[in-house]
Amino acid sequence: MEVKVLSSIKEYQPGPQIPPSIWMTLRLPSRGTRLHDLVREGLPFEFLERIARLLQVQPGVIAKAICMSPTTMARRAKAGRFNTVESDRLVALVTLFDEALSLFENNKAAAIKWIALPVRGLGSKLPIEMLGTRVETKAVLDFIGQLEEGVLV
Repeated sequence: MEVKVLSSIKEYQPGPQIPPSIWMTLRLPSRGTRLHDLVREGLPFEFLERIARLLQVQPGVIAKAICMSPTTMARRAKAGRFNTVESDRLVALVTLFDEALSLFENNKAAAIKWIALPVRGLGSKLPIEMLGTRVETKAVLDFIGQLEEGVLV
């Protein structure tokens, strides 16, 4: 008796690896008491450069997004640490970008473009410029959730 080998069976080849989360890339916890403590004591100033590199923007763009003047940014650079409010806004920016990445199925270029362009569902505001208040940040995150769920907006 002769055994036939199916030619359609192929050797297993692993698919593309899942990219590390942006939280891991930044070496920042995404939640929990360690994150709370870091925000309360103020994130180290080096996070500005890490986030700028991740979002492919100039640090000044991020400083503006978190409502920080150039003179304040110079003071924070000298001190080496952000204050609690600024740290909270930086974490909000990372959260916003993480959610945009999810919305665009880990397409980093699409997520970066989306947060930097006017969005009609947000009153034609740029998502990156809506980090000044918790209300605005929540509106952006809620809007992303609606888009993910397919809610017409």
